[in-house]
Amino acid sequence: RDTIMQRLECDSRFISRWSSRFLSERLAGMYARHPGRAPKQPSAKLEARVLNYTLRRKPSDGSTHWSSYKLSAELGDVSVSAVQRIWRKHNVRAQRLDRHMVSNDPDFETKAADVIGLYLNPP
Repeated sequence: RDTIMQRLECDSRFISRWSSRFLSERLAGMYARHPGRAPKQPSAKLEARVLNYTLRRKPSDGSTHWSSYKLSAELGDVSVSAVQRIWRKHNVRAQRLDRHMVSNDPDFETKAADVIGLYLNPP
């Protein structure tokens, strides 16, 4: 019983339920009573819209990356779970996107050259 619980990563109630069904109905009882329903698959147009926002735009609140909740709120008509499914399907991890952050400091080039110079010729 413990081995089954570890292998299936479930609790004792789950094992008890299926064991009692097997004892009372044998193999005929080995089916899910309420299998649920499969989630709706998003359309290609919706996927493109979510991916476009994720990869090409930044959040309006100034944060560094999108969360599924922020993107869902921004789009308005897309649920959080739909955003998560689309990201998972396309292996997108919004917090790991490589972005080049451009500074708006007018002296950025000289400061960057100084820092790079320190790495190239350390004191």
